[in-house]
Amino acid sequence: MNILVTGGAGFIGSHTVVELCHAGHTPIILDDFSNSERSVLDGLKNILGFEVKFIEGNCNDSSVLEKVFSSNKIDGVIHFAAAKAVGESVQNPLKYYELNVGSLITLIKTMEKHMVEKLVFSSSCTVYGEPDVIPVTEQTPRKPANSPYGNTKTIGEDILRDVVLAGNQFQFIALRYFNPVGAHESAEIGELPSGVPSNLVPYITQTAIGKRKSLTIFGDDYDTEDGTNIRDFIHVVDLAKAHVAAFDHLNDISEPLYDIFNIGTGLGNSVMELVNTFEKVNNLKLNYSIGPRRPGDTVKIYGDVSKANKILNWHTEKTLEDSLRDAWRWEQKLASKK
Repeated sequence: MNILVTGGAGFIGSHTVVELCHAGHTPIILDDFSNSERSVLDGLKNILGFEVKFIEGNCNDSSVLEKVFSSNKIDGVIHFAAAKAVGESVQNPLKYYELNVGSLITLIKTMEKHMVEKLVFSSSCTVYGEPDVIPVTEQTPRKPANSPYGNTKTIGEDILRDVVLAGNQFQFIALRYFNPVGAHESAEIGELPSGVPSNLVPYITQTAIGKRKSLTIFGDDYDTEDGTNIRDFIHVVDLAKAHVAAFDHLNDISEPLYDIFNIGTGLGNSVMELVNTFEKVNNLKLNYSIGPRRPGDTVKIYGDVSKANKILNWHTEKTLEDSLRDAWRWEQKLASKK
């Protein structure tokens, strides 16, 4: 299948491109490098042994999408392209609604025109907010988002559902990710945060390499075993494989469909557990301190992933140790290039 991967040069997108190729599909990357770097294309070539077809452009631009769909045979889409910094979304909400919601609408309109029916959407566990019951399932009620970024994921899901309910012949799947971490084992591709990382693991690796002076753990007085927040950390390669499984599932379906799946390990790990595991597997000590709680942080969240296990026949294969070993290898590779 020829699969358009919007945002395919990004962290999750690039790893998904690799797994699509391994599964026999032909990905076509659409990216404008607003959240990624051109070096990712070289990393993909080094892993795969060939150049993946790439188109530079913004998928919020209808003329760009029209050209892409007109000049390529596209069987389906995996839609990653989005602005994703929670803090920035609070400061500049209109940018996030325009980019994230606007691009999805533009994409679906173009798919409809060209009779492309299959789409896998990058959603997030942020739609659950601060859940009342752990682990969350796909039936857990969504709560008001803590940020405009999170709200764009809620709105995106609603758009997909409503378009299918309107009687269109689309098959849509939304994957609610938990916390992607790690890097490809080759250290050819990985997470490339711009500026100060907003995610925990790249901040840990940048502290370990000396790029950051120290790591602050925001709060150690939560109602958890060691007092720090609990999250579900999933290796990015396992997450990438979930997209392949979701797309393959869509290939078996001809009637209209909208479905959602939690994609995580099904386990919770605390921030302190993550720090300790990183130190252990990489045989080093981190400079960290305990700071005050950070406003808006969810105390504890991890998901029940049995639906994805059963329906998509997808299971995680990598451990937290694998994730933190690969993340550190990637950070060292970045440092060696400078």
